[in-house]
Amino acid sequence: MMDENGSDRSDDEYSVIGDKAEIGFIDFEDDKSVYAYDPSEEGAPVVISTPFPFTRGKPRSAFVGETSVHPITIQNTTSEPVELWGVNIYCSNPSDSFTLSLLEPPSANNLDVEYMRGFLEGFSLEDRVLQPHQTLTVWLSCKPKELGLHTSVVHFDVGEDRIERVVFLLAEDKISQSLASKKPYSRLLPRRKQFVADEFAVASRPAKTKKTKKTQGGNYKLPMFEIPTNVRELLENKQVPEAITNGLTKENYATYFSTLIIMEELHLEKEMKCHDMEHVAMKAKGANSLALRVPGLAERRPSLVLGDFVFAMLASESGNDTCPMHQGVIYRIEADEVLLKFSKQFHMNYRSGDLCNIRFTYNRVNMRRLYRAVKVAAESLETNLLFPPQSTTNRSIKTSTQIVPYTPLNEEQLRAVEMILGCEGAPPYVIHGPPGTGKTMTLVEAILQLYSTRKDARILVCAASNSAADHILDKLISNAVVGVKQNEVFRLNATSRAYEDVQAKSIPFCFFEGFIFKCPPLEALIHYRVIISTYMSSSLLYGQGIHRGHFSHIFLDEAGQASEPESMVPISNLCGRETVVVLAGDPMQLGPVVYSNHANEFGLGKSYLERLFECELYVTGEESFITKLVRNYRSHPAILHLPSKLFYKGKLLACREEDVTLSKSSWLSLLPNKEFPVLFHGIQGCDEREGNNPSWFNRIETSKVVDIVKKLMAGGKGIREEDIGVIAPYRQQVVKITQVLESFDMPNVKVGSVEQFQGQEREVIIISTVRSTAKHNEFDRTYCLGFLSNPRRFNVAVTRAKSLLIIVGNPHIVSKGDFHALSSDSEYLGILGGTSSNCNLIGEQVSVPKDVAPNLQYLQKENSMLRKVLAEKSGIRIGTSFYGIARRITPTKAVLSQKGSQWILAIFLNAGEAVFLPGKMYSYTIVCKQIENHC
Repeated sequence: MMDENGSDRSDDEYSVIGDKAEIGFIDFEDDKSVYAYDPSEEGAPVVISTPFPFTRGKPRSAFVGETSVHPITIQNTTSEPVELWGVNIYCSNPSDSFTLSLLEPPSANNLDVEYMRGFLEGFSLEDRVLQPHQTLTVWLSCKPKELGLHTSVVHFDVGEDRIERVVFLLAEDKISQSLASKKPYSRLLPRRKQFVADEFAVASRPAKTKKTKKTQGGNYKLPMFEIPTNVRELLENKQVPEAITNGLTKENYATYFSTLIIMEELHLEKEMKCHDMEHVAMKAKGANSLALRVPGLAERRPSLVLGDFVFAMLASESGNDTCPMHQGVIYRIEADEVLLKFSKQFHMNYRSGDLCNIRFTYNRVNMRRLYRAVKVAAESLETNLLFPPQSTTNRSIKTSTQIVPYTPLNEEQLRAVEMILGCEGAPPYVIHGPPGTGKTMTLVEAILQLYSTRKDARILVCAASNSAADHILDKLISNAVVGVKQNEVFRLNATSRAYEDVQAKSIPFCFFEGFIFKCPPLEALIHYRVIISTYMSSSLLYGQGIHRGHFSHIFLDEAGQASEPESMVPISNLCGRETVVVLAGDPMQLGPVVYSNHANEFGLGKSYLERLFECELYVTGEESFITKLVRNYRSHPAILHLPSKLFYKGKLLACREEDVTLSKSSWLSLLPNKEFPVLFHGIQGCDEREGNNPSWFNRIETSKVVDIVKKLMAGGKGIREEDIGVIAPYRQQVVKITQVLESFDMPNVKVGSVEQFQGQEREVIIISTVRSTAKHNEFDRTYCLGFLSNPRRFNVAVTRAKSLLIIVGNPHIVSKGDFHALSSDSEYLGILGGTSSNCNLIGEQVSVPKDVAPNLQYLQKENSMLRKVLAEKSGIRIGTSFYGIARRITPTKAVLSQKGSQWILAIFLNAGEAVFLPGKMYSYTIVCKQIENHC
């Protein structure tokens, strides 16, 4: 091989690294010390510049297929010659993606033949002597072949020292580049002065239903349930009330849950104040509504709901204490916008573009309903409804074998219907429906059987959301065999629900005046045989006068998504001694939405359904109490295997029949293993935010997702846009992916959050995990975002796929998620590492730990904390190359590192003879030697 001067060089002198090194995963977001340092403070005789330095805390970008070059200067700052024994690329990821040269690599504009002939590049440079104050320039080049973060570690052996430079370069394409933030993220600052809305112009709201005559509910008024001062002070001082520490009992039921609701309410109060806005404009939408954009709204920051209030004040009048304030009510939420109705006077005077100061608050009505529900439940409900017996009871259910189902049912589904028809009163009956097992079909069949065979049956069906309630109505009215009558089935909607949200075929089953939904009078309500509602809206029924025991059956669908107080809204007020309560759901899918971490941890995040599952009679599958559906008709066996193993003890049975109408040819080319329809596409991108929007996105993953969709559609056989779904945990990632897909004329690919896909399915599901750093895990836990901090979200996401599941993400982050069962599952890690027999992995891989590797990984993970401890305890500073120590310790010595940073710290502080002096920077080589000596 020839060197830059044209002389012969042996392989030993010009060799690639002998032992193939692994760079592993360096989380620069979580440990900024790998790039934020001063080269002049390393204490070495030379100062080495930083190649491809970061810009605003982010790696520099390069285009795939184009060469990026950056000079590295090596300056001898002493008056003596310095031996530069070598410059070596220790390792790169992807492998061999970086090269070194003494000459600047020729550019496309430099076609000098002689120059190009004399140019050589490789992975190491020969030794040389740096004369006093001499500066040597070497060139580091990278020509990315694929999207994502490219990383390299370059070693400079100077005298007895080894100095290290860690290099990051983000390889992009036109799509990812087009999504680059044009405005850096800046958090909205809270208002300097909070205005108090003691007097204000009241918002216009839909008129309440007039009662035709005095009824039981005619004088009903929901109590205020003000928060007791002593409880407020206790919680604000971060003390836990005794009712919580004692745990839930029959005796403290109301106090226990009321305290949890207070925790949630105090959190909402505080949360709302953090999101007040200054100098923002609203835009007109229609004649009597204004749209206000609220960054972060789509991810419940702030956690606004229909019926909440805002107070608006013109910014130009904010200094005037007598200036008018105006109350607005939220009547619709669309992504990151709320539609508001103010007083007629405000709408008449407001000019589009006028700047306002906005204060958020919330409507306490739903909270008051929850307080009342748990109070009434404790006072009125049967004990075996709230606390079913823990051991075998003599409950006997008479079932009929004469049932002729209106839809094809399997053995478990038919058994569930038979048991529901034979039930009388408490305890509740449960249909446990894991993903794709036909839970809703079973529920609807039971309702249709009651409707058609028992004329005296009165049925209330509650769902966790409007869309879920609409779905049940659609299934009921679509059954041509039964043919439910329009005057016997009623869909109850809250007045705040927009008329246009309801499908045309469902409107005849609703009650409204002037396109505003209302609750009909008692005389009409008592004649309906089936009423369908959300949990909260069911409170309108007893408010209107429906008495306890009126309903023979109360069905709670998606019961795992409702907190126990929410479940008690329909049960506590409407359930009589003979009422049959049926809960359908799955506690391993999405749970209740709770904003207060403390309330969630103490029990508000546990649904009534989940608490029943703690009772032995439900756990053991006693057929008088529960039917467990186990036949999955949705997913390919390979897709179903992991969630079945992790969440359902491996008991789910894959029963889906192969759909011959859907050709696999369009996706077979994507799969290394054609028989295994699960693909993990490993890629390292960057977590980003922009403007004042707190939502996260990952441009690199967006580009890769779109590329996969294009390849799926390119086959043109059998697969349609409607067959593909893309799930992302953050609203901004949903927006970015949607934006690019629409630009490629693919608007019918559904892109949404996990919540938007609950209850849905697609032939192909692509999941973008977004996260490329562990730094924001706590953020995700706080706002119930992401997949890795919430196993239930992961379960829902992966079980939406019927034929093909593709996960796009950083395997290093995915494999180290908070979800321990997932991150420690050997088969799952095998897929991420490419070692599983059932493996489809493309791109970035995880190195599965072997022998002493777990200890080394732990030590590497502890790097950031150790630096801080050393600095605080002893003043010792360690150079940026410290993370490499874990790789340099010999295997026999590495076993001793199992105590992680505590062990290393002990060596530093007890080395004796002042081996490490406070205030001095120690190089890579010296640190390694001392650790080796003291092992």
